[in-house]
Amino acid sequence: MASEELARKLQSRLVATWEDEPRPEPEQSLARPNPQEAEAACGESSSELSAKLIRRQDINEGNAAPRLTRIFNPYTEFKEFSRKQIKDMEMMFKRYDTGKDGFIDLMELKLMMEKLGAPQTHLGLKNMIKEVDEDFDGKLSFREFLLIFRRAAAGELQEESGLMALARLSEINVSTEGVMGAKDFFEAKMQALSLGSKFEAEIREEKEERKRQEVEKKQRQAAFKQLQSTFCS
Repeated sequence: MASEELARKLQSRLVATWEDEPRPEPEQSLARPNPQEAEAACGESSSELSAKLIRRQDINEGNAAPRLTRIFNPYTEFKEFSRKQIKDMEMMFKRYDTGKDGFIDLMELKLMMEKLGAPQTHLGLKNMIKEVDEDFDGKLSFREFLLIFRRAAAGELQEESGLMALARLSEINVSTEGVMGAKDFFEAKMQALSLGSKFEAEIREEKEERKRQEVEKKQRQAAFKQLQSTFCS
């Protein structure tokens, strides 16, 4: 009985101590969101959200097939461009992918257009992404970036559009080796097929260039060793 009474006293004392301690005040947010700004943001994203929801509903109902993940090879999928052109596009893409996440988002696209000397409005930038945004994620993958130059080369972009300004003002020239002006799809397709042999020739040239560099490197190393042995003897 004594032990039970002692236990009750200890428990009541612990409860009293806990109640006497000051309660931590709930943290208050540093800034309240502006209701008008929140409403504007919701209005801007409502159409994109609606498109995603409709897409998801179509997939669930069997009216659309989900996009399958696949390995993307730009050299085989964009045969209308030379290897050099694709590498130039890749360098440009990586230059403006400041987040290094493999995508160009809205702010990175804004910076790109400003650097190219063709700044766009917020709505204009969103429309640029929307025109080639195949997966509706609101940003540009490298494949979607290449689509800009494909459509520009095929004459499918409006002259005054932001995407056309991007393609025209970039350092990449798709008019000489690309299919600029070939608006007819089948004509562009035939022209792309004719570049197959050129693609293989470029690969051979790259291999030969690497071999030549290796030979020159070995020759320099041999000459250095010979000179070193002359001084050491």
